[in-house]
Amino acid sequence: MPRVAEEQVLAARRRDMVVTVVVLALTAAAFAAVADHGVLARIQRVDDAWLRLMISGRSAPVTAVAKVFNWLGLVYVTLPVRIGIAGFLALRRRWWHLAAFAAAVVLSEVLIGTLKGAYDRARPPGSLVATSGASFPSGHSIAATVTVVAAVIALVPPGRARVAWGTAAAAFSVLMALSRAYLGAHWLSDALAGVLLGASCALLAAFAVGELQGRRTAHRSARSAHPPIPGTVRPADRR
Repeated sequence: MPRVAEEQVLAARRRDMVVTVVVLALTAAAFAAVADHGVLARIQRVDDAWLRLMISGRSAPVTAVAKVFNWLGLVYVTLPVRIGIAGFLALRRRWWHLAAFAAAVVLSEVLIGTLKGAYDRARPPGSLVATSGASFPSGHSIAATVTVVAAVIALVPPGRARVAWGTAAAAFSVLMALSRAYLGAHWLSDALAGVLLGASCALLAAFAVGELQGRRTAHRSARSAHPPIPGTVRPADRR
């Protein structure tokens, strides 16, 4: 049985490039804003107001749901899910899609620790769940977003289905961010910046791998369109 060619990671290069650039620009703007002390002071007022609103509106059912999201973002959940997705892609021999997924996850994990150490922002007081390390950006938001967005790109073919699942992934990521702010585990800006960074990692990895895949496919097509003529001697063969 002939081997079925792996479909492209990304199907619409120009549109995908525009989306990736826009998300990267928003991410860069968010991180630059928090790095500026004057802007951060204004952001902090919004974060303080949002935390007060969350505390005043807390209820047992909403807190229970938020704690479920907290559990979903733990490494004990995300790691097996990531391994399962990678294993599935390997079994299906979808190597380009596996490369895009793995690159997104690795990039995000490298950036989480690096950026937390660089910004070293204190967490809000009175978190309802256990926390550790610096507050900015939210590791839960990054991990959840990069996992679901990269999974959609790797598992769902381009088209309406990917758009639908991508919308669901975005909604899940926003809910994760809001749950972190609701629980007092992060400031709102930490959580939203985490969503942007996670999405940036997934999109950038997919676009980079997609470009490599496209060039490899074009090279193979060119070679198959102009096969060597039997009996011809290549320059290297004359030596």
